[in-house]
Amino acid sequence: MSKNALVTGAASGLGLELSLLLAKDDYNLILVDVDATNLEVAKKEILKVNKTEITLIVKDLSEPTAAQDVFNHISNVSIDVLVNNAGFGLFGKFSETNWEREMQMLQLHVITATHLIKLIIVGMLERNSGKILNLSSLAGFQPGPLMSIYYASKAYMLSFSQAISNELKGTGVSATVLCPGPTKTSFQEVVSGSSSSDNKIAFNMACAKEVAAFGYKAMHNGKIVAVPGAFNKFLAGLPRVLSRNRAASIVRKLQEKNRDL
Repeated sequence: MSKNALVTGAASGLGLELSLLLAKDDYNLILVDVDATNLEVAKKEILKVNKTEITLIVKDLSEPTAAQDVFNHISNVSIDVLVNNAGFGLFGKFSETNWEREMQMLQLHVITATHLIKLIIVGMLERNSGKILNLSSLAGFQPGPLMSIYYASKAYMLSFSQAISNELKGTGVSATVLCPGPTKTSFQEVVSGSSSSDNKIAFNMACAKEVAAFGYKAMHNGKIVAVPGAFNKFLAGLPRVLSRNRAASIVRKLQEKNRDL
């Protein structure tokens, strides 16, 4: 019997790396991304090394109806693995940043991701089988001045994933949340509007392939919270020791240093 996986943000970065791992394990893939060109490139890259069926859905997941639109497209397919990976960041003071872009971020990170789970989890529970992998971030463990909405949206996904994981105990369905630190993808280019090489702090930059492999293994093992890297685990635990105000001050200084502010 065929296995099917749905991956959002699949055109590059962690989404592509996770898709490659799923294809290697004989999952048929439904790949969703707003970038039609790179989505086609990703499909070709996957098919070079794996024989699998791939369906492409070009969709802006920041649209209010995006989750329902995607679900309608695949309503006759049983989804065994759902990967909520699509996301982006935005740098700047909340009073000065673009609200339209921030609204898109909240829609993408919070509403669309949550709605997709809502739609797909019913079938998983009926079959007593399924895996959900949500992408949060090290940012989800503390407040993030100068990227306030991004950090807050990742905190939501961390908390939400932990909550539904508890609800899913004994059902055969699991929810895992992957919380990587800085990773070599196109993310920083979107945040800063420049190449990732412009970022001044790069000492803890991880490889996307390694992060994806860590998260993929955690998902299959039914782990709830997956933080790759010993240093990242240390950083994730700091808010338990420091006050949240102190953690926020440290994050702000790092953000400013990273951009020579």
